[in-house]
Amino acid sequence: MKKNAVVLTLMFAVQFAFAQQLQFGYDWKSMKPEQRKEVIQKMNPEERMALLKEFREKMIIAELEVSPNNQAEFKNLYSEYQDKQNEIKSKFMPNENYENMSDEEAVMQLNQSFEVGQQLLDNRKEYAQKFMKVISPQQVLQMYQTEGKMRNKILDKKQNGHRNSSPQRKR
Repeated sequence: MKKNAVVLTLMFAVQFAFAQQLQFGYDWKSMKPEQRKEVIQKMNPEERMALLKEFREKMIIAELEVSPNNQAEFKNLYSEYQDKQNEIKSKFMPNENYENMSDEEAVMQLNQSFEVGQQLLDNRKEYAQKFMKVISPQQVLQMYQTEGKMRNKILDKKQNGHRNSSPQRKR
């Protein structure tokens, strides 16, 4: 499932890629979607993650119009922030077999999800202060909103992909 999410994220990122050549040597903008997908699927997980990270950084920098003087510092800080967010998220491994959970197990998992959510929020607050030393408060707000839009777009694509490729689940 994570692999599909990474591929979907990459496909989304590629749609917004820039014309310049990237470290992987591809001009993503001139490639057809099928070609992009084929190249991405041939990459090993580390290459896919590096590509995703690079696309995400370039999209955020372009979207926020980070000044060239601040781009290196912003990229380092953004990478640090993303690593910390991912570290926090990795602490929560939900058991999605809800029907077979006891009430106690469900309450325990729910409380754990709240704790992880609070840690993510605390991290966002901490990094907002750090980001405001490099970019304006308006850009920090825009960055968080852009991340939310990217996440929603990925979830939409993922849901549409599941609807088209698998039978409907009972609710």
